[in-house]
Amino acid sequence: MLAGLILLGAAPLVQARDLDQDEALKLRKEGVIRPLETLLQRVNERYPNARLLEAELEEEDGQYRYEIEILVGDGVRELEIGAIDGAILKDEVDD
Repeated sequence: MLAGLILLGAAPLVQARDLDQDEALKLRKEGVIRPLETLLQRVNERYPNARLLEAELEEEDGQYRYEIEILVGDGVRELEIGAIDGAILKDEVDD
């Protein structure tokens, strides 16, 4: 049993892979992901007057998501948005 626990502890962690702009454009043209501009409209409804600081498209376990940082007032929020369905998966203050 201890050997099984040791093997579980040694299992690699799942890492997200950042996609470059060429991959993102290809996925968008193929209709696999939604355009970031469309999804930012949803963010703007939640946070009017927010300013986009950074956006990245990532793939993890076959799931595509945008990770964005926005400036809201005097603070920064980090959001993860499903690139296929537009669902907000994470919304938290960025430290």
